Amino acid sequence: MLAARLYPGAEADKRFRVEEVPTPVPGPGEVLIKVGAAGVCLSDVHLIEGMLTPLFLHEEAVVLGHEVAGTVDRLGPGVAGPQVGDRVLLQAGEIRDGVTYTRGVDYDGGWAEYALASVDTVVPIPDELPFEEACFIPDAVSTPWAAITATAQIRPAEPVGLWGIGGLGAHGVQLLRLAGAAPIIAVDPLPAARERALEFGADIALDAADPDLRSAVLAATGGVGLAAAFDFAGVPAVREQAVRCLAPAGRLVLVGLTDKPITVTDGTAFSYFQQQLRGHYGSAPEHVLELVNLRRLHRIDFSRSVSGVLPLADAPAAVRALETKEGDPIRLVLVP
Repeated sequence: MLAARLYPGAEADKRFRVEEVPTPVPGPGEVLIKVGAAGVCLSDVHLIEGMLTPLFLHEEAVVLGHEVAGTVDRLGPGVAGPQVGDRVLLQAGEIRDGVTYTRGVDYDGGWAEYALASVDTVVPIPDELPFEEACFIPDAVSTPWAAITATAQIRPAEPVGLWGIGGLGAHGVQLLRLAGAAPIIAVDPLPAARERALEFGADIALDAADPDLRSAVLAATGGVGLAAAFDFAGVPAVREQAVRCLAPAGRLVLVGLTDKPITVTDGTAFSYFQQQLRGHYGSAPEHVLELVNLRRLHRIDFSRSVSGVLPLADAPAAVRALETKEGDPIRLVLVP
């Protein structure tokens, strides 16, 4: 089968390859999925660049892709529950012996024609949900959902701000509206991203380069500031700007990944106002199940999130487009 694989120990120009590999065979407790679609995430770009490194990979190479949907093609010995032909998505990771392993990072993912999955990571999806939309529910949607509901613990009518309206932030706007946050203030330097934020449900969209941004946030929140601010960009300057917009006891939630130090310039004020810094990573299985159910009940729509669909063979082009933000994509999707 065709697969797009990362070789973490190789030279930069040989780290990422699309090549033919043997089709995997499901063992006990596993199912083989015929991939219908797989999302391209900024984390994949970071892996290829070398900013992120697989922690638990024991092989020379790994098939990338942690956002995967498709059909059950074959059951391993003794597997009960899923049936051949079932439409499913795959959880982005699994816990083994107390350790969380990430699909497409620590073990083979879905940038391929077929993917193996442990049976307990297989999630049925509605017939009317296209694979191109279902695939990125794990991560692109579940990560902001978990950040909002679990890490930030957003309550209705709380004023919130989001920095970075890309793949995570765009869904964050929709999900914050679903959770009842108000007002929702989106911040991004790109005019197209700010326009998208308003289309997705933000009350206000501000330019990160605006020297009066803090004043605008205070004006929109009755002089109080933000109960919660989300950094979906993973940019140090964003974090400093967001902290200055927090209300007393406000919390800054770090969702976007960066290898740069975390700094708070005015540490005294941060402590005096009892503000909080909360790190966030990924989501739990229940968050994906909640979102599938919300989609089943038509509480949320992901169709506007599909910025482009490319064949698997063009995975390098998809990676470049996301890296350079060509066309300002929310989610690019690969199909075998």
